[in-house]
Amino acid sequence: MNLPNKLTMGRIFAIPVFIVVFIMGFRVAACIIFIAASLTDMLDGYIARKYNLVTNFGKLMDPLADKLLTMTAFVLLVASGDAAAWIVVVILGREFIITGMRQVAAAQGIVIAAGVTGKIKTITQMIAIPLLLLDNWPCSVLCPQVPLDQIFLYLALAMTVVSGVEYIAKNKQLFAQ
Repeated sequence: MNLPNKLTMGRIFAIPVFIVVFIMGFRVAACIIFIAASLTDMLDGYIARKYNLVTNFGKLMDPLADKLLTMTAFVLLVASGDAAAWIVVVILGREFIITGMRQVAAAQGIVIAAGVTGKIKTITQMIAIPLLLLDNWPCSVLCPQVPLDQIFLYLALAMTVVSGVEYIAKNKQLFAQ
């Protein structure tokens, strides 16, 4: 197994640790685990492309690991009352729809690459989740009147909808068959 795939597997193995640490109430530690796991998402793709280590395993597992990590975090944040359930339902629904589309496309030999709006969606989620985990810290100290955690959650929601609509519009031929 090459390094990018090991990083992907490390992200998957970090999820149960993240859950336990979160449930035990260690929000800072949970946030550190989430950020470290998120950084491996960027790192494994970079290494795989730079050193020509792209594998079918990585193509399948990397986006799955990313989705599992973010879905887990969002579900825990709903359970703790830190994120609105309806927002997380929209975000998770989009992820299931696009993942399903990618599976249908892959069966037809079509690769649906991540678009710019999809990447922005991921970035806004990766910023919103730590802010939510830390109850808007450091903004709660520096500028308590600015709910940056909620602003990024709504930005993530908006980018989720925009990127989902974009993916569906660009790949509507998959629905015609």
